[in-house]
Amino acid sequence: MIKLIIGRKGSGKTKRLIELVNAAVESSNGNVVCVEKQRLLTHDVNYRARLVETDHYKVSGYGEFYGFLAGIIAGDYDITDIFVDATLRIGGRNYDELLEFIKKLDSLSKITEQDLVFTVSADEDELPAEIFDICEKI
Repeated sequence: MIKLIIGRKGSGKTKRLIELVNAAVESSNGNVVCVEKQRLLTHDVNYRARLVETDHYKVSGYGEFYGFLAGIIAGDYDITDIFVDATLRIGGRNYDELLEFIKKLDSLSKITEQDLVFTVSADEDELPAEIFDICEKI
């Protein structure tokens, strides 16, 4: 299942994401991954979560981002949860491309039975309505 934390900059999305990561680490019977654009969450996220920064791997655009996440999933079948901060900074602000990215990830998450949570720095009404048919807003 894909979940979105939506709001403008400064609305507490990252703080909420950190809370969810740390809760998942405590309750998961597998591995928890937290993806960020730059190394910023090291001291906030429980050490048992795997932190991965996309800038280190030169990931940009939704095509590369999908491949990156699919590679993480393929490399570790014990992953139960993936959390992503700064989604639009990694993939871009094209909301149609974001929708296609979400559709592909939705198919993948159904096959692998993993939960994915993304922070999206935008107002809800800026996003395509179809995205809420696929994702749960938290």
